[in-house]
Amino acid sequence: MTRYVMRLPDLGEGTVSAEVISWKVELGDVVREDSPLVEMSTDKAVVEVPSPVSGRVVSITGKPGDVIAVGSEFIVFEIEAKAGASSAAPVAANAANSPWTSQVSLAKAAPAQAASAQIASATSSLGSIASAGRVMTSPATRRRAFETGIDLSTVSGSGPQGRILTPDLERTRSEGAGVTEIPVIGVRRLIAQRMAEVKRVAPHFAYVEEVDVTELEALRIALNTQRPKGSPSVTYLPFIVKALAQVLKDFPQCNALYDEKRNVILRHAAVHAGIATQTPDGLKVPVVRDVMSQDFEGLAAEIRRVSDAAKSSNVRRDELSGSTITVTSLGKLGGIVSTPILNLPEVAIIGINKAVERVVVVDGQMVIRCMMNISSSFDHRFVDGFDAAAMIQALKSKLESPTKIFN
Repeated sequence: MTRYVMRLPDLGEGTVSAEVISWKVELGDVVREDSPLVEMSTDKAVVEVPSPVSGRVVSITGKPGDVIAVGSEFIVFEIEAKAGASSAAPVAANAANSPWTSQVSLAKAAPAQAASAQIASATSSLGSIASAGRVMTSPATRRRAFETGIDLSTVSGSGPQGRILTPDLERTRSEGAGVTEIPVIGVRRLIAQRMAEVKRVAPHFAYVEEVDVTELEALRIALNTQRPKGSPSVTYLPFIVKALAQVLKDFPQCNALYDEKRNVILRHAAVHAGIATQTPDGLKVPVVRDVMSQDFEGLAAEIRRVSDAAKSSNVRRDELSGSTITVTSLGKLGGIVSTPILNLPEVAIIGINKAVERVVVVDGQMVIRCMMNISSSFDHRFVDGFDAAAMIQALKSKLESPTKIFN
């Protein structure tokens, strides 16, 4: 048999480390080549890492929440020796040339076999101790359990062979108090880190304006009645994204990214709209590229496609980067007002609130109109308040007279 050591590969765009989200295999499992091993989280997306070989899993590095460096020993397999392999030397030579995996032949490695036998013996002994009712843990953890009144026999250990670790003790203590511990890992940890960073470095300027979308709502209903049966309904989002792209021609300072390392603003001629999307894994921002090059139906379809892909975790990593401005909407939960947080390195974000019928005054008369608030935030380091307000007013004008969107 041969040991095959897999090292964590670069998961894209020069990542130097990745976080373990969940293992798909356990020690002793026999896996086939290309079958999923683990879900890992990078700063861009959660990716599934496949097995490079067929074999039995004999070692795993990292538990959910651990961050593993690229190139580190990650998982070890026991595989069938390659045909024609007469000694360990050729295999070792091949391993030296591979940055991610290495193999060590066990065919003539008596010391390795002896070590394996010792490990197997120790494992067997541990299993015997466990089966005899002896709880495996450190003296410090045992004392901590005694001081807090926790029966170690009721604790599920996460260490080797079920050994009880201090975090296991604390988890059990919390559960006994009616507290559920939820590890902050993966996308949720990334969101937490990014939100804290954004609020720390970017002074937000918020601007809210109400928009009369009565005519827009009538147009939306008319378009939906003409669609084939079973077709997805048109929402406000494609109207808003298309109108926003038109307005940004006159406000290029809002369609920009800040390159902090070079201390330069990158203004973009094309509008690449980030569509903030709530998913089971947390908030993701897939990108609709080059908005102005798409007709209305194509834009609506692309917004649906990238949003659905994000929700089902089928979105490509390249579709989660490159936006120049973000649009976020809570849909029917949109409320009256919100204060969206910037999606750095962008300098502007547009938040869409719920459209509701309200009594308003028009030409001195009280009438019922469909009203919607737009809540926007800008990086005040680079976008002045006057320009931010003027841009939202221009967007309002487009939405209140929706035929302008198609001119």
